[in-house]
Amino acid sequence: MSFSGMVKEELSKRTGASRHCQIAELAAMYLLCGKLKCTQGQELVLWVQTENQWVARKCFTILQKTFNIETDITVHESAHLKRCRVYHVTTRETEQALEILEAVKLVVKGSSDGTLKLGNTMILQRNCCKRAFIRGAFLTSGSISDPQKGYHFEIVCPDEEKAQQLQEIIRSFHIDAKIVLRKKSYVVYVKEGAQIVDILAVMEANVALMDLENIRILKEMRNSVNRKVNCETANINKTVNAAVKQVEDIRLIERKAGFESLSEGLGEIARLRLQYPEATLKELGMMLNPQVGKSGVNHRLRKLSMIAEELRGDEEELL
Repeated sequence: MSFSGMVKEELSKRTGASRHCQIAELAAMYLLCGKLKCTQGQELVLWVQTENQWVARKCFTILQKTFNIETDITVHESAHLKRCRVYHVTTRETEQALEILEAVKLVVKGSSDGTLKLGNTMILQRNCCKRAFIRGAFLTSGSISDPQKGYHFEIVCPDEEKAQQLQEIIRSFHIDAKIVLRKKSYVVYVKEGAQIVDILAVMEANVALMDLENIRILKEMRNSVNRKVNCETANINKTVNAAVKQVEDIRLIERKAGFESLSEGLGEIARLRLQYPEATLKELGMMLNPQVGKSGVNHRLRKLSMIAEELRGDEEELL
């Protein structure tokens, strides 16, 4: 099962203890994948269509607990190439449909296809209800990427108005949700890892939250180790390159002028560098008598480099 599926399975088993929270969660389900239809017998039916069994089960359970309403669940295969199962949770009577719509504060949008919209935000006054609403929205049309590969959380909305409403609710928890148009849908998304942890906490997906946090910690540790290794490798390369250049300069001085032309301090450090080409500046300084610090060793090696450059310049003039 994918990480997204695991999160949805966990959320499907979590239902708000209060009736107002259950109504808020149900409102999100109907808002994003529900419609009001008129049957041939002129009965109004309210239904939710979903490809996720957890959504169908959660919707059925809330309707039974909150309204004591028995609904019909039908399953059929979609006509798309994926041939996946599609679940319909449908009310049986007009009175039931109207009772639910009144409770969840949804109204028909005005179009002939029975699309619903949020009539007012009375059901979202409490933070616990906002949490339940986000949970219902994610269950219905959300997804989250595998944190091993990257961080991405999204909920797909059928129109801009619903996306903006959902964005406002998520932002009330100080989570920077953004909206992007994808084909004909509006996607409310969160990208940053820490913020996805926050939204999982908001939805009360505690098991998924801990799994994500563990993965984030491991990834950050790996990244930290890689940064340190890369930094140390770069420092080693820099030290080795500098030592190679110093040896070349000293050999040039030895060949062209001899160490006798150098002062005692420069001659001593020149011989040590040739003898210990891989030693650090600190190690070279400790070999001197009396001992010299890194800056002192570096100063002497720079002077040797300047002498070598002068000798190279003299060679070019002779040519």
